[in-house]
Amino acid sequence: MAKKTTKSGGQRAALSFTRVNLLVGVAGLLTLTVGYWLLAQGSITAAPLLLVLAYIVLLPLAIIL
Repeated sequence: MAKKTTKSGGQRAALSFTRVNLLVGVAGLLTLTVGYWLLAQGSITAAPLLLVLAYIVLLPLAIIL
């Protein structure tokens, strides 16, 4: 990972998003879309599971990985 220097001379880590981050992020957005669509259709079992999966697992993973 590349290091950037600050004005005070210290170093901080630069964020570098890779293809894996992009794929997990897109999967999270698709899961959100399907979850909200199912919620609009009246699904009370699959929709909440997909929304929790997207918000708690996939989207944070897209940032952390």
